[in-house]
Amino acid sequence: MKDSNDGSSRVVVIGAGPAGLTAAYEAVRQGATPLVLEKSGQVGGIARTDEYKGFHFDMGGHRFFTKNAEVNALWRQVLGEEFLRRPRLSRIYYQRKFFFYPLKPFNALMGLGIFQAVLILFSYLRWHLFPYKVEETFEQWVTNRFGRRLFLTFFKTYTEKVWGIPCSELKAEWAAQRIKNLSLKSALVSMLIKPKRTITTLIEEFDYPRLGPGMMWAAFRREVEARGGNVRLDSEATRIERDGARVKAVVTRNAQGEERHEGDHFVSSMPVAELVLKLDPPAPENVQAAARRLHYRDFLTVCIMVNRAELFPDNWIYIHDPSVKVGRIQNFKNWSPDMVPDPSKTSLGLEYFCTEGDALWNMPDDELVALAKHEVERIGLARADEVYDGCVVRVAKAYPIYDSDYRDFLGVVRAYVDGFVNLRTIGRNGLHRYNNQDHAMLTGLFAVRSLLAGEKHDLWAVNTDQEYHEEIAEVPGKDVGEKIDEVLGWAFARVDRTALGAATGITAACVIFFATLDLVWKGGDVIGPNLALLAQFFPGYSVSLGGSFIGLAYGLIGGYIIGWIFALLRNTAVFVSRAILYKQAERLLVRRMLDYL
Repeated sequence: MKDSNDGSSRVVVIGAGPAGLTAAYEAVRQGATPLVLEKSGQVGGIARTDEYKGFHFDMGGHRFFTKNAEVNALWRQVLGEEFLRRPRLSRIYYQRKFFFYPLKPFNALMGLGIFQAVLILFSYLRWHLFPYKVEETFEQWVTNRFGRRLFLTFFKTYTEKVWGIPCSELKAEWAAQRIKNLSLKSALVSMLIKPKRTITTLIEEFDYPRLGPGMMWAAFRREVEARGGNVRLDSEATRIERDGARVKAVVTRNAQGEERHEGDHFVSSMPVAELVLKLDPPAPENVQAAARRLHYRDFLTVCIMVNRAELFPDNWIYIHDPSVKVGRIQNFKNWSPDMVPDPSKTSLGLEYFCTEGDALWNMPDDELVALAKHEVERIGLARADEVYDGCVVRVAKAYPIYDSDYRDFLGVVRAYVDGFVNLRTIGRNGLHRYNNQDHAMLTGLFAVRSLLAGEKHDLWAVNTDQEYHEEIAEVPGKDVGEKIDEVLGWAFARVDRTALGAATGITAACVIFFATLDLVWKGGDVIGPNLALLAQFFPGYSVSLGGSFIGLAYGLIGGYIIGWIFALLRNTAVFVSRAILYKQAERLLVRRMLDYL
């Protein structure tokens, strides 16, 4: 084993995905010389782009969308003119039918049929009247908002395909990162208050590199190496040497054998469970046990080439139908025309969610291509005989699983890892957190700034609070919760029917009483001819001393009735408006959730 330390590579980064390469890029900007160690033969991690016979395949379909100005500037600074703005279209396939996504009520109900639509409606009403009182699981959250029948129809099958565990065991927390802690308040406020700046929703369009996301990360690698950094591929970290709470070196294995890399600072985007289990000396037994209980979901993409110029207009299609194994189908030509070398051909990526080592993962490539041919024909997207070639790409540890016990085990691992003075874990797997590319990049930036510049950043808090929250108006001296409650309280305030009726009645009674007395006091041959017309509505009333008291009684009773009815109508209108806003907010939140299933 040789030692690579030459005195200049003092920041060692494990992993060349979005988080790791961003960390290395920030390190060279701060004057350090990073060494990036990547176990695979290409950069990009789970956001890489593979190439086969001139066709480019994105592993998972990575849209470039962010509300973070610094990340957005980095993308454009590094890739420049190769960054495209693309329209977005996607649908859901269920029971041999295609449904608009996001779901449109009429289209969904007509596609399901009248009988099924009626059952869904009754289920919806039942769960709104008698919902789960506690929402701890994904199943409970969706059922409370859409009813159990719609949950079983559009959510259960696909979600369990993705995660490999029952929805009753999947914690709602994974969705909370996409749905703002399952709160509708901020979504409602965003509908009531105009944001300070316009935000382009990822639902309508997104940015995308001309040759896939791997193009972005290859450009990051070139920038890092042009500024003196070093990115080593096919270098798997096999051991992390430490001295107490300080990491000393990373040992990697490649075709030439083992190599030891010393450094002053270390940044790791490898799965945090693997990091803990590769420490030398080993971590305490309870920490190792907790690390072994953190689970991941893997997937593989069967990339097929189809001898047809156009197949369907979607960027991708969610496959909710349980009759096929595929979970999602990407149409890469609709992401970028340059992903396909021949415009008369089309390339599809059929994504199969699985677990490393299971039957699907271990299925031979030729059998997987045959399966993809069969399923793409069964769905009706292309004939099997039109598929003339294909390949398979496996992606391990793509999704950290939020199962029933993960929180406790991750807490043990996090407490231990946070104790290292010169180590930061970053990215989706480094934090066991279902982050996007931009969140992963932020953790890389913050990790290097905390190590080299002494800045204070809680990496575990990235994507828990701000990045995709609806915006609300700022109110000095008040926290977000107070702002939201104040706005909602103002917008949906109820009017007390009794109070308004009494106030209206007293006001009307006083007006009639004093107006009558005033005319009686003035006197004349004909007293108050115009006011006397009230007798047509108030039998027994006259412009006289006695009539003033009769008018007082009529005003009190009539005003009360009018005020009470007005309050009732106003409250009903507010209730209906609030219900509509809540449904719109829920659709918005679930739409975002489905984007990252």
